[in-house]
Amino acid sequence: MTRPPLPPFTLETAAQKVRAAEDGWNTRNPEKVSLAYTEDCFWRNRGEFVTGRAAIVGLLQRKWTRELEYRLIKELWAHDGNRIAVRFAYEYHDDSGQWYRAYGNENWEFAADGLMQRRLASINEHPIAAADRKFHWDINGPRPADHPGLSDFGF
Repeated sequence: MTRPPLPPFTLETAAQKVRAAEDGWNTRNPEKVSLAYTEDCFWRNRGEFVTGRAAIVGLLQRKWTRELEYRLIKELWAHDGNRIAVRFAYEYHDDSGQWYRAYGNENWEFAADGLMQRRLASINEHPIAAADRKFHWDINGPRPADHPGLSDFGF
């Protein structure tokens, strides 16, 4: 199984990989998202360290049980060979209705088949008022092409 685009990445193919990841995560489907990673992929996500697809599915299930109406925007920061650096922000609310915006950076490393074999994420978040939300699109679909990105918001 391959998952194009494949490394080594160009500016164009790295940007495609980032947008594909954004679209996948915005489905909030842990099983589907996990298929972008190698069977033995290593993750550092905040203070959680997991290895393998089953652990990734579990982490994402817990995440999206707590983080409701999750909407994510990713942006390419840098790329070289089989590595991509990404910045991102996402918004969600908890079960009490409190909204949050999280900001972070990810470092990705890919196997030759285009599956991610390493994901290192650093994430910070803070509460926001519902009126301060910026990410508005249909929760059941990807971010529309004409919706502002992170740089447009100054994030």
